[in-house]
Amino acid sequence: MTEKNIVRKHIVFYGRVQGVGFRYTAKYAAESYDVSGWVKNLYDGSVEMEAEGREADIDAMLTLIGQGRYIDIEDISVKDIPPEGDRYFRIR
Repeated sequence: MTEKNIVRKHIVFYGRVQGVGFRYTAKYAAESYDVSGWVKNLYDGSVEMEAEGREADIDAMLTLIGQGRYIDIEDISVKDIPPEGDRYFRIR
């Protein structure tokens, strides 16, 4: 995987995304698709994430998260940001 294939996205999820295992589902999905970064709950009830990897892997990870049993994503805000070279995906 070359550096030019790597992207990083700042993502905020809105809906029923706290108290439903969202962060753990995100970590599992990220590890399944070799995506690094982090995920954390925000005080307004949304969930914030930064995901770094190949675009197709990030898309696949987001699809898997959206299939979570109790997760109900109503809206997503996505912004491209510069890659940071994270090696792991962590829950903050």
